Amino acid sequence: MKNQYIISAEIQKDKIQDDTVYPFNLPAFQNIDVLNFHPNVTFIIGENGTGKSTLVEAIATQYWFNPEWGSKNFWFSTYNSHSELNKYIRLAQWIIKPKDGYFLRAESFYNVASNIEELDAEPSFWPPIKDSYGWISLHDQSHGESFFSLFHHRLYGNGLYILDEPEAALSPQRQLALLVRLHELVQQNSQFIIATHSPILLSYPHAKILELSDKNYKEVKYKESMHYDLYKTFIDAPESMIDKLGITKI
Repeated sequence: MKNQYIISAEIQKDKIQDDTVYPFNLPAFQNIDVLNFHPNVTFIIGENGTGKSTLVEAIATQYWFNPEWGSKNFWFSTYNSHSELNKYIRLAQWIIKPKDGYFLRAESFYNVASNIEELDAEPSFWPPIKDSYGWISLHDQSHGESFFSLFHHRLYGNGLYILDEPEAALSPQRQLALLVRLHELVQQNSQFIIATHSPILLSYPHAKILELSDKNYKEVKYKESMHYDLYKTFIDAPESMIDKLGITKI
């Protein structure tokens, strides 16, 4: 347990005044009491709208990360869009605290890169913040390169890292490289909680997969996950899938 900084997250349902409003009305949340996390990596998966990003955002916010993105020292806001779920989550934490931490939201990347540019333009900031992201402005790299710079240069190890769809800007080849980097950081006493759609990332063997649905949530094995099943079905017989989707005729 030496690197399990967050052991579990409990949704305190007795404090929720109205469970008919979002996000408390989502079926998965109505069936979740306590989520127990893997000491290395916990993946949270599900179809759009099942609440996986809302859940990881709430966990990150309850841990005092900036709801938009960044470390605990990153406090800026372009639009207050996070839900109230964090107010109803209680985290069980290990006595040893991480030396590093980061919350990544793929959808907030442009805003974060712009905020770093603005801060680095101020003479009081030295060395430049961009030095922690590969010494090159994130806006001067491609979307995928800038994401990868963050994973390689900003995540230092001995950390708690909460990632929301980190594969969004990465090619399949880069996702494989991210698996290698993730394993390096796990070996450096890091813990990850990741919301993802990527069957490549889900293949990481030292992990737990929690699947949210429009009915409930459950722990699944890699080859039992909805994402693995769909991708395998398509790759094994793409013509059949295309035919079933009704897009073979013009």
